[in-house]
Amino acid sequence: MVDDQEAFRRAARDVIEAANGFELLGEAASGEEALALVDEVAPDLVIVDVRMPGLDGFETARRMRDARPSATVVLVSSEDVTVESCASSGAAAFLPKEAFCPAELRRLWDEHGRQSGFTRPG
Repeated sequence: MVDDQEAFRRAARDVIEAANGFELLGEAASGEEALALVDEVAPDLVIVDVRMPGLDGFETARRMRDARPSATVVLVSSEDVTVESCASSGAAAFLPKEAFCPAELRRLWDEHGRQSGFTRPG
């Protein structure tokens, strides 16, 4: 889970813990922290906030996909994001923060995760 806002990381932690079959391996408050953490914990799924200082979510997703192509990256934001910007980042999907819940987490994994084959949008 990558988000510069502690409140959302805390809420996301609760969602992930409530989602059957998911385990939170780590949290990062920036894109830079996330890239280091991905090397350390080798996650299958990474939820990345779009709007962060420093490396934004798009660039973080791009670098993450280059460093760990097997990871499924999902972008989240409370703001509108274009399909083109998500697709060019290499992210598998975009989800509004307001919709982030255990059922959506499961749907995203079933649709884009390694179990059903990773697909790049666009």
